[in-house]
Amino acid sequence: MSSRGRGRPSPGKGLSSRTPTGRGTRRTTSDERKPGTDASAYSKPEEATEHAIGGDQEKMKPPRRPGIGTKGREIALRTNRFSVNVAIETIHHYDVKFDPEPRKAKYNVKIVEMLTSTFSEELGGAKPAYDSKANLFTAKLLPFPNKEGKFCVKLKLDPDDLEEKCFNVVIRWVADVNARQLKDVLSGRTQTFPFDVLQALDIIMRMTPRLRFHTVGRSVFRPPDPRSGVQIELGQGREVWFGYHQSVRPSMWSLDLTVNVSATAFYEDCSVLEFLHKALNMRPEQEITRPLIERDRIKFLREIKGLKVSVTHLGRQKRKYSVIDISHDSVDRLVFPLLQENGQTVKCTVANYFLDKYNIKLNYPFLPCLQVAPKEKNRFLPIEVCRITPGQRCVKKLTEQQTAQMIRRTARSAPDREQEIKQIISDAAFGSDPYLQEFDITVDPTMCELMGRVLPAPHMNTGDNEEFYPRGGVWDMRDRTFFEGKSIDCWALLSFTSEREFDQKASKYFSSQLQRMSRTLNMPITRGPSFIRSASSTDQLGLWFDEMVEKFGSDLALVIVITSPRFRAGYDEVKRLGDLVYGIPTQCIQLRRAQECKPQVLSNICLKLNAKLGGTNYVISSDERSRVLKEPVIFLGADVTHPAQGEKDERCPSIAAVVGSMDRHASKYAGDVRMQKHRQEIISDLTEMVKQLLEEFYKQTNKAPKRIVFYRDGVSEGQFQQVLVDELRAIQAACKLLHPDYCPGITMVVVQKRHHTRFFPVSPKDQAGKCGNVPAGTVVDRDIVHPSEFDFYLCSHQGVQGTSRPTHYHVLWDDNAFTADELQLLTYHLCHVYVRCTRSVSLPAPVYYAHLAAYRARCYKERPSTSFHGKPSRRQNPLKMMYFA
Repeated sequence: MSSRGRGRPSPGKGLSSRTPTGRGTRRTTSDERKPGTDASAYSKPEEATEHAIGGDQEKMKPPRRPGIGTKGREIALRTNRFSVNVAIETIHHYDVKFDPEPRKAKYNVKIVEMLTSTFSEELGGAKPAYDSKANLFTAKLLPFPNKEGKFCVKLKLDPDDLEEKCFNVVIRWVADVNARQLKDVLSGRTQTFPFDVLQALDIIMRMTPRLRFHTVGRSVFRPPDPRSGVQIELGQGREVWFGYHQSVRPSMWSLDLTVNVSATAFYEDCSVLEFLHKALNMRPEQEITRPLIERDRIKFLREIKGLKVSVTHLGRQKRKYSVIDISHDSVDRLVFPLLQENGQTVKCTVANYFLDKYNIKLNYPFLPCLQVAPKEKNRFLPIEVCRITPGQRCVKKLTEQQTAQMIRRTARSAPDREQEIKQIISDAAFGSDPYLQEFDITVDPTMCELMGRVLPAPHMNTGDNEEFYPRGGVWDMRDRTFFEGKSIDCWALLSFTSEREFDQKASKYFSSQLQRMSRTLNMPITRGPSFIRSASSTDQLGLWFDEMVEKFGSDLALVIVITSPRFRAGYDEVKRLGDLVYGIPTQCIQLRRAQECKPQVLSNICLKLNAKLGGTNYVISSDERSRVLKEPVIFLGADVTHPAQGEKDERCPSIAAVVGSMDRHASKYAGDVRMQKHRQEIISDLTEMVKQLLEEFYKQTNKAPKRIVFYRDGVSEGQFQQVLVDELRAIQAACKLLHPDYCPGITMVVVQKRHHTRFFPVSPKDQAGKCGNVPAGTVVDRDIVHPSEFDFYLCSHQGVQGTSRPTHYHVLWDDNAFTADELQLLTYHLCHVYVRCTRSVSLPAPVYYAHLAAYRARCYKERPSTSFHGKPSRRQNPLKMMYFA
């Protein structure tokens, strides 16, 4: 078993005892804001240092690690990291160009593979690694005159091709990659990591899998074996393919290979006729005997557009096309101009053309044709002569049912995942990999072992300051009351169900049970609904809101909506009216939940209602609070959500959301949401958003925050520097807009969930839950973390399905000079104040709320031009309430 050293222990010190090391001098914060003196609240004390807005970008670098944390009990762990030894000192980088340019990246690989075998002598016997695009790497310098080689490669790109094609390939030297730089980084002599070395090693180590499997990013997949009986169909012609992810990662003491089990959706290898059955959710035995109605035609088009199909009527010549549309006319009615041998042009139907040209009488002449690219050639193919080309990954968004099924069918307990990863390493046989041998790279086939710590859960308070201690990241509200409950005197109950599903008796029973639970939790709903309406459609929804507001005005505190499964579109309209137009808190409840009225469900509903109404469910005990919470501090959470992966419409915007804490308990949050350019990750309006949240913080607390802790989600490592420079400056600019001398200390932490690092307890006694995961609160800040920068992994939740994924935190800026223990405990505590459930969650509450706010913005049918609250509500500014809870 590969074991890591425990690093150099550095005991944590108190926040006040450390010399600030953010990036040079600490930005000392202002005094608390005094009522009636706006400017003085944001004034700079004598010892403060001004923010360097627009300063030297080169000096804006993440802080070095302040030491190793010591809090919590130790736990022995294994991780899916495998030590890599790189003996080669210089790797040669080449650029590859093709003429003509192949249509697909996989064809590039085939051409280079053929070139390597055909011109081995001209390449000096080198075995190059290639990334399928333009980058090629060799272990020794190729014997080219003027560092450039030209080749003519002939091959059949597809087995069904009748003739070989000729490609002119030019390989030109670009640079030498100095692999010795790795030692400087891993030893801590330099903080600048050589990403060119990492890129080269990634390509080299992925070369053999690239030749054997289907490649998707840094993962490789293989089609399911029909003989194994493990094919997982998701419906609509989609199925699950299994594979594995691998990537080279730097760590504190060595270079690691991360390997993890992967699964994703591909399209099934089937005829287009079968695909039509599945896309329309038809039973297998159900025959297609009539033309498609327009609704089914549009649904089928939505599923097949963009897919590659091959034709079956040309024998061995399997031509492939990309589907761009579906004809409105059927095969026997679609007419096109046909040029005859005598030079005359006649009108001919597609059905007659196939009968005359190929002697094929079509069995489904009433079905439409597929229109394939290019559009200007007007190519139409009958559905029954086409087949879905195998190996196409599904980039379109899965339905909720498909996503749930995929999660359920691919979830693996921690011990099972650990065994699967070991099997992957065994099958990969890195010791005999010809490319690793070529570049003198070796991989230790045993999992790395390391020591982590399990942080203590915080003591928490509910009503009457009753204190309790979460066990395993979980607690319940039985026999407890909310810390601050809000009463409800006037509320409305709307139901969009049939009378048979939710009648007057069911409505009264639900209302009474909800009232009973609310009183138990000290959030009393004092009476039944003041306004009750029921309908099977949402046509009257807007009129009902008008009627409620006109009748009750500002007394109306809440609108509860009972929804049936048919109500999907209506949910968006309820939220648009409640959030944007009227500023009334709304809560949608599934019909099944309202019918059952289970105490646990009603309790969870009350958690959300109390938060939306401005109450506080539970708080961290004052004795447990971090030093930073004992003075005015605002916690910001930010996220940018992008359109679905298959959405290429540039008019479909990305949505940026920023939320900020509004009380001393960090339990109440306000949010701001803006639209921005398609797939832009940097938050363009961050200055104005932060400024508004800082102003709102003062309105709620009568104090100006002395510190800003900014948790930023959704950022990849390649974007760290851009986010640091642009968004840190935006936050600093927001402070300057409030007062030129206002300089609160800023800490910026990137939060990452999209990674493949996993932890497995060495001892079965340390396994938590039925899935054998690490306990809630497990933190790792040594061995596998960054060689010099301040980062750590924290698994703050109890895994209930599959293998727990720890969250990775990377500090990009720290004016507040946190110790490792302080930031880790603070982050863990923030995972306990999420209002929607009685358990610690996998992300700090402000990050979760930013997710929810961005998701809510996508629900609105009428999106304003700048901000979701740019259209004023008739009652109040949604910035004030936790509408997203």
